[in-house]
Amino acid sequence: MIKVWHHFLCRGDALPRGEVIEALADAGLDACCLDADAPAGRGVIFFDEITNRACELLREVSRNGVERVLAIAASRTVLTNGNAWRLLRAGASDVFAWDHFRDPAAEVAARFHRWEKVDALVSSVQNSLVGQSRAWMTTLRQIVEVASFTSASVLLLGESGTGKEMAARLIHSLDARTNKRDLVVLDCTTIVPDLSGSEFFGHERGAFTGAVAARDGAFALADGGTLFLDEVGELPPALQAELLRVAQERTYKRVGSNVWRQADFRLVCATNRDLLTEVEQGRFRRDLYSRIAAWTCKLPPLGERPEDIIPLARRFILELRPDGETLEIDEPVREYLLKRQYPANVRDLKQLVTRMVYRHVGPGPITVGDIPEEDRPSIEAVLENWCDSSFEQAIRRALAQGLGLKEIGRTAEDTAERIAVDEEMGNLQRAAHRLGVTDRALQIRRASRKKTRDLEIVGLNE
Repeated sequence: MIKVWHHFLCRGDALPRGEVIEALADAGLDACCLDADAPAGRGVIFFDEITNRACELLREVSRNGVERVLAIAASRTVLTNGNAWRLLRAGASDVFAWDHFRDPAAEVAARFHRWEKVDALVSSVQNSLVGQSRAWMTTLRQIVEVASFTSASVLLLGESGTGKEMAARLIHSLDARTNKRDLVVLDCTTIVPDLSGSEFFGHERGAFTGAVAARDGAFALADGGTLFLDEVGELPPALQAELLRVAQERTYKRVGSNVWRQADFRLVCATNRDLLTEVEQGRFRRDLYSRIAAWTCKLPPLGERPEDIIPLARRFILELRPDGETLEIDEPVREYLLKRQYPANVRDLKQLVTRMVYRHVGPGPITVGDIPEEDRPSIEAVLENWCDSSFEQAIRRALAQGLGLKEIGRTAEDTAERIAVDEEMGNLQRAAHRLGVTDRALQIRRASRKKTRDLEIVGLNE
């Protein structure tokens, strides 16, 4: 039995609650009521109307999409006018209507069974692939699922330093093939044009000057395993054409040979280019793109996952302290790390942390003096207003949708509270300190919000 919680936001008998819970139990789900004081874990929310408060609740219980929460509408009409997408943006892992399936409880159970397997694998690799932000968890779950449950070719997109090679290695390690062979890595930026055929296809003895012996190329070496083509967007057009046949039919000839050979490998490619733009501009073959991009996954830049900056920094510190001694990060350093730009993404952060650790002495926390002078922010950067253009755009959108000062202010406060509690892993004392309020004040706010929500639910069910 898989344990899940359930929560109903339905008026009257829009959904027969008792029958729904019984159907979930018959499908193998141990469902209990949501604990609003400490929402955690996977669960199901039932709606008969999509409101702002309902979306706020979904964001809270899903921890902004980190926890697996299924949003189920009482009928298909509830999910019209873009409401399904609205629920996904609020943190739902999937959305559908209870009346859409012959056996909806079985559909719910099937999703939770798959998610349980995926999340168990994600947990097993998070020591090396650190991160709990929604952007990173969504990406990691996608990579794990396609690696473990499919044999599809994968195209990894992302800026330099986002971890594309680590993702490729993860795909290979989780590949479910029996008797799987090696991962072969080929950096397309280092291939010499004159020798590219040999690099990919191999060659026979005497095929060209200097070919004193036969040699296997990348395709032969990857047979039975995985071929990772890094920076595939750098391949010249001629080599793209040659690669197409291999990607399509898994057959090739060595340079200097007339014999067709077979190679059965999983193909994983990566690039920091926008390949669709390259296709439109004629620099990358459309037919090749369709072959290598059976599944596309974009790794988020560090700027889109700021919640992971401090956990990543702590991980790098631990790696640099072989004695196992942990170092805390002083608050001004935390603030600096969160505000800094990282052109090379995670790689940039790791190099910065390495420089700070090398300068640090003593058992105390890392302080601003450990930051090398060339890495320190300018006065202008220090004084930069946190209320930037993106914040202003969010307010403009709220006003355009008819929201007033009261609702905008309440949403801002609730969002700040949710983020602080989430980033401090539910520790209300630390979250209150970051919010500049007392522990008691934070507890009162959360209790008041819960009471308001409970009253709304009672109203719905009357």
